[in-house]
Amino acid sequence: MDEISSLIGGFKVALSYYNLALMMVGILLGVIIGVLPGLGGANGVAILLPLTFTMPPTSAIIMLSCIYWGALFGGAITSILFNIPGEPWSVATTFDGHPMAQKGRADEALTAAFTSSFVGALTAVILITFLAPLVAKFALQFGPAEFFSVFFLTFASFVGMGRGSPFKVLASMCLGFALGAVGLDKMTGTLRMTFGHDELLVGFDFLIAVIGLFGIGEILSSMEAGLTFSGTHATIRLDAVLQTWKQLLKYWTTSIRSCIIGCWMGITPGGATPASFMSYGLAKRFSKRGANFGTGEIEGVVAPETAAHAAGTSALLPMLTLGIPGSPTAAVLLGGLMIWGLQPGPMLFVEQKDFVWGLIASMYLGNLAGLVVVLTCVPLFAAILRVPFSIIGPVILVICAVGAYTVHNSMFDVWMMLVFGFLGYVFTKLGYPLPPLVLAIVLGDKAEESFRQAMLASQGSLTIFWSNWLVGSIMTLGMILLFWPAVTWLLEKRRGMSSRPVPAPAGAAVVDRDR
Repeated sequence: MDEISSLIGGFKVALSYYNLALMMVGILLGVIIGVLPGLGGANGVAILLPLTFTMPPTSAIIMLSCIYWGALFGGAITSILFNIPGEPWSVATTFDGHPMAQKGRADEALTAAFTSSFVGALTAVILITFLAPLVAKFALQFGPAEFFSVFFLTFASFVGMGRGSPFKVLASMCLGFALGAVGLDKMTGTLRMTFGHDELLVGFDFLIAVIGLFGIGEILSSMEAGLTFSGTHATIRLDAVLQTWKQLLKYWTTSIRSCIIGCWMGITPGGATPASFMSYGLAKRFSKRGANFGTGEIEGVVAPETAAHAAGTSALLPMLTLGIPGSPTAAVLLGGLMIWGLQPGPMLFVEQKDFVWGLIASMYLGNLAGLVVVLTCVPLFAAILRVPFSIIGPVILVICAVGAYTVHNSMFDVWMMLVFGFLGYVFTKLGYPLPPLVLAIVLGDKAEESFRQAMLASQGSLTIFWSNWLVGSIMTLGMILLFWPAVTWLLEKRRGMSSRPVPAPAGAAVVDRDR
């Protein structure tokens, strides 16, 4: 009942005319960002973050979160109509969504995608509503050792649960730690790695790094790809929407399974992309029409869209309760909260109760508004892809430069944005992941501070990280995830050696030849 009464108070905050207007603007901007290939929610939130500096924190975070919801919805439009994934997690949607559009069922595919996205996000928001206060109360018992163990588990999970090379994940993360260490040491007050540049006294600004890595990096990659758009026109009729909704009731088991997968992958730093592929694979395996997946099955659209939105939304749970972002976009939002002087974590539910519940209430309203907007404005958003990329690219570049300059009104930040943009482009070309780099920049100094405080309390003994069942279990789980790639490699190597045929002795070969 406490959560419900607090949520009602949050709706009073979110339903003000000003916040409702920002909500609609955020949804529209988010859908546009989701439609444009290569941008995505994290990039859009990073680029538009400077626009919110003059807003109250609650209104600013509502607008930014609605940009995220809109981007989640927008990625399905390009996947289905143009076979171009607007977001990485929309790749699985193209498998059946685009074949449906080619068969003249674009309205059915889009309605299924948008409705499934709404269901997945709504499930995650309900989970946040009732689980976040409990996690926050539990986290109030945390000390420096417990907080470091949570940070360590987050970093280790990127290594153990990542899809790429664990060495590349570690390299990306170590570079993020190095960049996060530049500037003033909070523990001793000494300067580190400034190399005589006064601009680096406060370190690398998180926002500048994110705008460069995501915004400029994606622009360079898109310029190299030479994007050209061509696809299917679509309109969504009311009778088609109602007919599709009736049809979706048959796939309730797929929706429930996808919601569970998505929420789990969102709370743990698995991400929306693995969740969408995992959900699609399980749907194909358990469906009676699994053999037809890839040819235009509506269930092949329901599964990845539900899981992706559940994962993308539930990633905000650890960000709000523990200060640990579960996705790149959550990391950007975390940086925004810090810029506004808010410290995500368990105390946020005590010190900024109106802010937290206003944000949670806006999640309900933002998802509902996003569903209505995308169902009514699909032709308008699809027409954006008719604009040549030679026009869209420079516009995005100018927005990035203006956003970087307005952070500190300094041209140095613009140059640093370009440096980070080139770094992001190189990382993408070489296959190095950007989320671990961003996460290390955001949380590296906090992890270091918690570690050093724990070491001071224990007089340099590492046993403090196994001093009680809570910190010990978290650290042990983190160690397992950190070394999990090495364990699986050894097991696969041993399995390969045992499956090799044993050569026959030389004498036996001679006897066989004589026979």
